[in-house]
Amino acid sequence: MTAPKDPSAAEETQPLPWLEEMPPRQIVAELDRYIVGQEAAKRAIAIAVRNRWRRGQAPDQIRDEITPSNIILIGPTGVGKTEIARRLARLAGAPFVKVEASKFTEVGYVGRDVETMVRDLVDAAVNLVRNEREDDVYDQAEKKADDRLLDLLLPAAPPPPPPSATKPAGESSGVFVVSPSGAVSKEEAQADADRRARSKEKLRQLLADGKLDDREVDIEVQAQNFPSMDMMPQPPMGMEGADFNWGEWFQEMLPKRKKRRTVKVPEARRILTDEELRRMVDMDDVINESLDRVENHGIIFIDEIDKIAGERATSGPDVSREGVQRDLLPIVEGSTVQTRYGYVRTDHVLFIAAGAFHVSKPSDLIPELQGRFPIRVELTPLTEADFIRIMKEPENSLTRQYQALVGAEQAELIFTDDGVAEIARIAALANDRMENIGARRLHTVMSTLMDEVLFELPDFDRKIVMDGAKVRERLLKVVTDDDLRKYIL
Repeated sequence: MTAPKDPSAAEETQPLPWLEEMPPRQIVAELDRYIVGQEAAKRAIAIAVRNRWRRGQAPDQIRDEITPSNIILIGPTGVGKTEIARRLARLAGAPFVKVEASKFTEVGYVGRDVETMVRDLVDAAVNLVRNEREDDVYDQAEKKADDRLLDLLLPAAPPPPPPSATKPAGESSGVFVVSPSGAVSKEEAQADADRRARSKEKLRQLLADGKLDDREVDIEVQAQNFPSMDMMPQPPMGMEGADFNWGEWFQEMLPKRKKRRTVKVPEARRILTDEELRRMVDMDDVINESLDRVENHGIIFIDEIDKIAGERATSGPDVSREGVQRDLLPIVEGSTVQTRYGYVRTDHVLFIAAGAFHVSKPSDLIPELQGRFPIRVELTPLTEADFIRIMKEPENSLTRQYQALVGAEQAELIFTDDGVAEIARIAALANDRMENIGARRLHTVMSTLMDEVLFELPDFDRKIVMDGAKVRERLLKVVTDDDLRKYIL
């Protein structure tokens, strides 16, 4: 009798719909599984993401007039801005890219051009759609790869000798085998084919069971051509950017070479499956679908936007931050960007910006860029009560992470309620005494708390209980002695 299945496990295996297809209340519920608090930010993002789907259902005559509701998240470090971006990337089902505003430079300086964020988004979309297409045909590709692999493991029999010249009149044409007595018989050829089919099915079962993993086969693979940089053609003037991959183009121009490799069966199976996937997936269709998703469903998360805010430097080698803002403005407003896969319009790409704004203020951004982020949400600093929730509620909480690490050593780690509360109290106290780094303080406190345990395992106790008394004992010196602050930071 089989044990009943866990309904929660069944729910986890079911694929979630696109984030845009969920109502805003459900989007917030999905974000709640990983992010504690910040309800205003979750609410604003849920509405903005759902509006993408609503725009797609709108009449054609007004659809192009509906512009995305770009958002700017304002809050100190460690309150969840980057975590919101990470979860959006995993849940969105749409092209998503996260960039750092501080890595871009004004046109004319050496560095990244702001248009590269759109090119990165297109690359992410192509990978996303290609993976979806490959998942749809993966079973077929794997079956074809297995057939090719079985042909390598069981080579075809040599061709039979030509039939006897004294062929009986009226005998139908077919495959003949000469018997030891010299008589020609089609039955023996059929029997040989049946034996080969049975052997192939036995090999197929052995392959599925993994009993052929130690065998080696010879396969033909395409050799990689790596010409030296001196031989590479130089791009024309004005096309030096990343919108055209000259190395990839030059590789296509070189003649394709094949070489034979001797590999084990699992590696051969992977190589043959990849070849079949490339044959079965239409890349032209993938690119067309990817460009459409970028233009209508793409999301770009611009982190650390406060680093490019402020007045323009009048002296020194500092690259103009205001110049980066002015370069960013047409991308957010809506412009056409050339990529290696074609032209992309950014009119309906959703932009979500985030920044701590410790030194600068959102009003330090140029007015035109401020106007392109009409929705502003301030994230609140985290309290001791929030730290307790962060340690308990999220599915990937720190306590569960350390329990998984200790469990790898066949030991059990238990955090009691008073132990979690003590960790949260010490983290909040450290944030008050020193720089407030938000929830990241929990990582440093937990690292100090678990240092001895992780070092002594697997020779440590099989069952480790972290209660309030033990937490205070291990972290007392760190909290009370100012000279030991370096062990936290």
